[in-house]
Amino acid sequence: QVQLVESGGGLVQSGGSLRLSCAASGIIFSIYAMGWYRQAPGKQRELVASITSGGRTNYADSVKGRFTISRDNAKNAVYLQMNSLKHEDTAVYYCNGAIGVLSYWGQGTQVTVSS
Repeated sequence: QVQLVESGGGLVQSGGSLRLSCAASGIIFSIYAMGWYRQAPGKQRELVASITSGGRTNYADSVKGRFTISRDNAKNAVYLQMNSLKHEDTAVYYCNGAIGVLSYWGQGTQVTVSS
């Protein structure tokens, strides 16, 4: 059974930092591309950051220079370090693991940035 479990969300003031974690089980984690997505109320889910199995990263323009995605294959985990948070970063953040046609999602973790 595949599980992606996010943690680390919460309430933070504008300018603050949070670190999200996603623990994966039931997959050969090292071969999966991993990503963080977010969905704000009334908006579509959007890609925040991704990291390939080889470690290549990609970021949405809105978070470049503020967020950092990383992975630890030994721990089957992917992380999102979020610095200089803004009110507009408020959303539910989802972890995704994908390879070929397979795509798995976590349940999401709420991030709320107070202005």
